[in-house]
Amino acid sequence: MNTRAWIVFLDESGVSLLPQIRRTYSPRGQTPLQRHRLNWKRASMAGALGYHSTAPDRGARLCFHLKPGSYDTAGLIEVLEQMKVFYRGERVVLVWDGLSAHWSRAMRAWVAEQDWLTLERLSAYAPELNPVELLSSSLKKRELANLAGGHLADVADATEQGIHRINANPQLPWSFLAHTGLSLHPPHPPNLRKDQ
Repeated sequence: MNTRAWIVFLDESGVSLLPQIRRTYSPRGQTPLQRHRLNWKRASMAGALGYHSTAPDRGARLCFHLKPGSYDTAGLIEVLEQMKVFYRGERVVLVWDGLSAHWSRAMRAWVAEQDWLTLERLSAYAPELNPVELLSSSLKKRELANLAGGHLADVADATEQGIHRINANPQLPWSFLAHTGLSLHPPHPPNLRKDQ
């Protein structure tokens, strides 16, 4: 594995026009009511959180993609093409789960032609090791909570506001990684500390 690369975690999540019902506040005796059209239109979002393996001072990087419907191999390759532009030729080690579209024959053939990208697989049934799960949860608990939009554009706008909120706080993406228990930068042994 290239030690001077971006370690990027990627995951997909679904959203729909059905509101994500969350607890809220209201004046005593006035139960809040939420009205929405019973609309099952769905969108999928792919989030990618990147952390530099040797230079944490470069900050975390967040890429985000939202599309109607669900992702298949072709849709994920489109996301990776955008990620290639985003990382401008830097090396990327992409960590994702065992979804069939991630490891399809077409995906492996496309990745084989990419000199900037290496794939690593997350352990099976271990979503708690992917910081993007926490990113999606943060969006669903804040910007998408109780949102009764009439169109997928409303969901897209709220999601974009959430991405801006997360990008505005440089510590938040690092907290997602810390919550997984994973570390990219092991502590120096006592005899090799930088201050000596």
